[in-house]
Amino acid sequence: MAQRVAVLGILNKRNGITKDVALHPGQSVRWKDLLVRLRACETTAPWEAEKLTGAFVQVDVQKPDKQWSRIFSGWLYKESPSLNVVENPLYDVWPKSCEMTYPAGPAAPAAPVTSSNRSSAAKSGSPAGAPPAPETAPAPAAPPSAADNNAT
Repeated sequence: MAQRVAVLGILNKRNGITKDVALHPGQSVRWKDLLVRLRACETTAPWEAEKLTGAFVQVDVQKPDKQWSRIFSGWLYKESPSLNVVENPLYDVWPKSCEMTYPAGPAAPAAPVTSSNRSSAAKSGSPAGAPPAPETAPAPAAPPSAADNNAT
């Protein structure tokens, strides 16, 4: 977990200023009356089908009486910002990335073996050593003639 680095975006809605902060799990950043702590970050492995980037953050805001109040504690996801949001009239916080290393993934699947529909085995009824008879398509059936249908 210590080698991971998350980049979080912070928006101050009062003045429209945004700030990107890079944090390791366990670190925090204070910006005026806002305190953001990163507890963990995760990114799905490259070999996984669904790509997700998440960060577990805790967000505290300082009240006018100088007391700190926790306004959010939970996972935020880059790909699904509406799944879990920091609901505050003054600040938005969202994950932008999580850099991490992965253990060796599963081995790549083996390439499929191509095969021919034609067999090199002798056809039944062919003398041993004789070349296989060429395959021919069956002749289409002739349509019945009008004479055959009108016979009485």
